[in-house]
Amino acid sequence: MGKPSDLVQGTLDLLILKTISLEPKHGWAIAKRIQQISGEVLQVQQGSLYPALHRLEQQGWIRAKWAETDTGRNAKFYSLTATGRTQLATEKENWSRLSGAINLVVQEG
Repeated sequence: MGKPSDLVQGTLDLLILKTISLEPKHGWAIAKRIQQISGEVLQVQQGSLYPALHRLEQQGWIRAKWAETDTGRNAKFYSLTATGRTQLATEKENWSRLSGAINLVVQEG
């Protein structure tokens, strides 16, 4: 359970935007944070994460900046842009509506 392919289309974008909304993080830290916060249920693979990060950067929702990690390695750190903050609010609203509708169907009679 929790394979990236199990995620509803667009959910990964929401998870990434939310994860970096408080502070910039590099790719591996984003994946680990999503895994940690989800109680180890969601595991985002590199093959899904990095294309999503690239797409979000192309859309102008995040920006990348090279910096040194805690271990002394250089990595791209991703942070939200102003447009990304607006998009995060939109994505959260859409998720609430979608998950509410799914719950109605699943819980029905």
